[in-house]
Amino acid sequence: MIKILFVCHGNICRSPMAEFLFRYLAEKQGRGAEFSAASAATSREEIGSGVHPGTRRILARYGIDPSGKRAVQLTAADYNKYDLLLGMDSANVRNMLRILGGDPEGKVCRLLDLTDHPRDIADPWYTGDFEATLADVLEGCCALLSRYAGQ
Repeated sequence: MIKILFVCHGNICRSPMAEFLFRYLAEKQGRGAEFSAASAATSREEIGSGVHPGTRRILARYGIDPSGKRAVQLTAADYNKYDLLLGMDSANVRNMLRILGGDPEGKVCRLLDLTDHPRDIADPWYTGDFEATLADVLEGCCALLSRYAGQ
């Protein structure tokens, strides 16, 4: 089983969107048993908070209810728990590397680094544009599934 951790600043918008959509897409392809997905924050600002209403609205379109999800913070121990740790933007990756103490096995990158168009995923907490975030998260999750096709 491939263990994936999606990471953003607060773990209430982008990373839970990626976590739940990735699980949904994997299940839809009949590949749910191949993966374990979770999400975490680099900051402590939202620890214990539920998923942002904008992300909940997006997930509801897919019949996904994230009501049990609460924001947690990334820890150094997470490096050994996961096969891939995917940040949503460059600042997340910098903070991840600081928290993790480096990346000796090359497990850390941005989610969209797995696509043909590597870039940051904008934080809808600031932009208010959950649709743009959804498009980017879907692109990244599809690329991630393709990366592990046939394994």
